[in-house]
Amino acid sequence: MADVFGMALLDYQNGDYTEDIKTYSSLDEEDVIPVPYLFRRFDEMPKIEQKALQLAHGKVLDIGAGAGSHALYLQNKGLDITALDSSEGCIEVCRERGVKSTVCSPILDYSDEKYDTLLLLMNGIGLSGKLNNLSRFLQHMASLLLPNGQILMDSSDIIYMFEQDEDGGYWIPNDGNYYGEVTFELEYKGQKSNTFDWVYVDFNTLQNACDSNGFDCELLKSGEHYDYLAKLTLKA
Repeated sequence: MADVFGMALLDYQNGDYTEDIKTYSSLDEEDVIPVPYLFRRFDEMPKIEQKALQLAHGKVLDIGAGAGSHALYLQNKGLDITALDSSEGCIEVCRERGVKSTVCSPILDYSDEKYDTLLLLMNGIGLSGKLNNLSRFLQHMASLLLPNGQILMDSSDIIYMFEQDEDGGYWIPNDGNYYGEVTFELEYKGQKSNTFDWVYVDFNTLQNACDSNGFDCELLKSGEHYDYLAKLTLKA
């Protein structure tokens, strides 16, 4: 599978930015991820991300770190932060930008350390792929937490992407799948990724999954477009 994110981020880091990442999904037409956005400063981040970074404390793992923008902000604040990403290109960019501690690994394969704060920003919980993988994903997150640790994560309720009827209900395909499950394919400079599963989890569904897996789940902030920030902590 082509390391689409890694190639795009390395080009931008090396001054070779000429195009953005194209996305193809099961829900909508072709879209793009603007590469410069992945290098944003704190003051350019959504309020939900800003709040998560302000609440991060102790030893922190930034999961799906990308270009390392979140990790760099926390490192500059003096926190003990590790940037983790499965993309070798992304991790190389993190290092070039000055992130001191990095790990190149899929999150489900990583179990080396425990942390006070796990960051799953930009819908990091989507790494679980499908709703029926969410329990396994949460249990693995629990194994990475120090006592009294926290998970700070954002996601979105993508119900708005479905057609709405006059009574306010939504037309959701009755195919047995959770409506937040999406398949994606990425393309950059003619190189395509494999198709992969990604899931957006509405807050009520997340809360139920957390309750079933020994977590308390607190809604910290709602965004402007069906998105939200949640804090997960292990039940006492």
